[in-house]
Amino acid sequence: MKPKRTILCVDDDERSLSVRKVLLQTRGYRVLTCSDPERAIETMKAGGIDLVLSDLMMPKLNGAKLIEQLKSISPETPALLFSGCVSCCPEEHLADAWLSKGEFAPMELLERIRVLLIRKRGPKRTISVPQQLAS
Repeated sequence: MKPKRTILCVDDDERSLSVRKVLLQTRGYRVLTCSDPERAIETMKAGGIDLVLSDLMMPKLNGAKLIEQLKSISPETPALLFSGCVSCCPEEHLADAWLSKGEFAPMELLERIRVLLIRKRGPKRTISVPQQLAS
């Protein structure tokens, strides 16, 4: 059985976090949630995160700035930024993907996550079979 991929979800809205957690867990992901960006930074420092999913609009530290800090800890970890207030990110950001909350369906979110995780892992390696075994 392959190990579960770990997704760190960051959002100041606890209800949104719990809905997202259930959605992702039912698809086989291990989900860590943080409603506080500072706690998310500490979680990233502990390691083991395969992908970050962050809301843009948060009171202490917006998602774009949070992802910038998380990327300084782990540059190879993909990050997806989203917001319910704006349809595109009004500022520069280091996120690997962007989604507007109002426009994405759960299946689109899951597909973006799947693609980002594949990019991080790299393409599947094919096993070469020696010629005498192939015949």
